Amino acid sequence: MSRLPLLSLLVFLPWFGAAALALLPRLSEAAHRRFALAASLSTLAVALALLRGFDPARTAPQFVEKHAWIGALNVNYHLGLDGLSLILVLLTGLVAPAALGASFRSGEFRGFAAFFLTLQGAALGVFLALDFFHWFIFWELSLIPAYFLIKIWGGPGATRAAYQFVIYTIGGSAFLLLGFASLFSAAGTFDFQQLAQLGADGSLARKLGGDGSWWLQAVFLGVLLGLAVKVPLWPFHTWLPPAYAEAPTGASMFLTAVMSKMGVYGFLRILWPIFPRELQAAAPWLMVLALGGVLLGAWGAMRQTDLKRMVAYSSVNHLSYCLLALFAVAHASGKSGAFSEAATAALSGTLLQMFNHGLSAAALFFCVGVLEERSGNRRGVDDFGGVRTVAPLFAALTGVAMFSSLGLPGLNGFVGEFLIFRGVFGLAPWAAAIAALGLLATAIFLLTFWQRVFHGPVVGATPGFKDLTLAEAVPLLPATALMVILGVYPQLLAGLINPLVTAWAGQLTPP
Repeated sequence: MSRLPLLSLLVFLPWFGAAALALLPRLSEAAHRRFALAASLSTLAVALALLRGFDPARTAPQFVEKHAWIGALNVNYHLGLDGLSLILVLLTGLVAPAALGASFRSGEFRGFAAFFLTLQGAALGVFLALDFFHWFIFWELSLIPAYFLIKIWGGPGATRAAYQFVIYTIGGSAFLLLGFASLFSAAGTFDFQQLAQLGADGSLARKLGGDGSWWLQAVFLGVLLGLAVKVPLWPFHTWLPPAYAEAPTGASMFLTAVMSKMGVYGFLRILWPIFPRELQAAAPWLMVLALGGVLLGAWGAMRQTDLKRMVAYSSVNHLSYCLLALFAVAHASGKSGAFSEAATAALSGTLLQMFNHGLSAAALFFCVGVLEERSGNRRGVDDFGGVRTVAPLFAALTGVAMFSSLGLPGLNGFVGEFLIFRGVFGLAPWAAAIAALGLLATAIFLLTFWQRVFHGPVVGATPGFKDLTLAEAVPLLPATALMVILGVYPQLLAGLINPLVTAWAGQLTPP
């Protein structure tokens, strides 16, 4: 195995690129674009090298880098990669260059790219860090560039949206930090693996006053709130629609595809392993909140006339399916029967949905961005008509992304949703039945979008609408191809996570 610190390279190459852009102001605009794209693509190259050496059968972290850092606090620089981390690293490597390519026309591109690459590196650090100390540094560093990307390059309401985004997320992070400060005072470590072991055998609960103690419950709620805001879990979602709608296209693509997955990742990597009993006790109420996100997210999307806000509410809906599956598994922990099979399906669906939603949602934001750019910043559902007639290539690519988001069999979106419903139905049939209403609402608003914008007479902003050039289509083509490939052959992705998910389910099944 290579001795190169591949995980560190993965995190820091985008940051090196951002620093270089800041120090090379005399380059031409074209040179800035090529350099920024190369820096972003470098993470995909490293991710593919990791994929080549990755052993899916091993559920323990691989390519581990662990070095003593702050001895007085027992803090180590600790990175590792498992199946969960790998699919999110690959997703970031795919979406980030596409989002950057979609932003080539942004004013002051050098500054935009520097902030974007900083955000990309921070997100990768979150997916790889195994010690809370530097995991939290990456977590917080992602907020700074995201704030400036929204505020400086966003739409008319960008300032308000950026402030709302920061206030919500920093508020959640404060609870998260307080929770882990309490964990450290009780356990003397920030290491996720050690804390998970203490949580599994009950030692952590005893250190925090015993099962049901107010201290233990307060710490659990603090960590829960910090992660819930990031996903976001309903009703902590109100910052998301304005932030996604006002952000520039490339930033919207990255926020929905990658940054929203940081919260779900935190539930899987941190909350569930460290607080399994507390999550099980809270799961019935959390399932209700997840169902609120499924139904009200879809309802909110149905009520939108702004296409960008429609896709933003759709993200709330789709991510709530992931949380519903996780909470259903937590709620059913310790039950016998077909628990293991249903839990495996639910967890597999969650991980696949995280990746597949990232592709389809990013593609939809790209397509809405094209509509906005071609029409002079118009993006209302009634501002267009008959786009398919004048731009068949653009319509075809948008259609694939839209039907993937809808969950059409044969495309990647179907696989994750099917497994989630298969698992949740076996664990909590009532929740699956209620969540099915969200599928109906999703079909209504996406098909309404498709019908009004792409079909019918050529009206509104559509006359003179130009089809995509090859250069404009390039950022969208890889994601579109993967939507088809993973829909036909999902094992290509599922094979990376199946052993890990099986191990998780096996640990939950009673002896």
